[in-house]
Amino acid sequence: MEPFVALVLGFCSARLAGLLGVSALDAWHPALCVGLAVMFLFTALAHFHPALRADLIGMVPPRLPRPDLLVTLTGGLEIAGAIGLLVPALSRWAAAGLALLMIGMFPANVSAARRQVAQGDPLGRRTVFQAVYAGAATLVVL
Repeated sequence: MEPFVALVLGFCSARLAGLLGVSALDAWHPALCVGLAVMFLFTALAHFHPALRADLIGMVPPRLPRPDLLVTLTGGLEIAGAIGLLVPALSRWAAAGLALLMIGMFPANVSAARRQVAQGDPLGRRTVFQAVYAGAATLVVL
């Protein structure tokens, strides 16, 4: 739920800034890029924060090697994607990459829900939020 709040607050804040005269944010597309960037920076922090990192490592399906390295890699990709979203020439590419990353990481969400580990939201709820995030990234691509 927290990433959703970050997405909405980031989008609304950027859109408000656009309406108040920040011309670079005076449209839904750049505001959505900012919202997604805020969300991905927020989620990426969990990949490196000591109190949250162990939960994310626990979400990685047991059959995958080096869950610690996978968590570090995905966190780094989220940061890179968030930065890319803020560069107009790269925003569509970054959004496409992040959408693919979310699709690639979704099995970890399924595994965590089935094993009831870590951030154990029910699978239905996880699926809905992932669809919203991927849908927002897809809107940026279009």
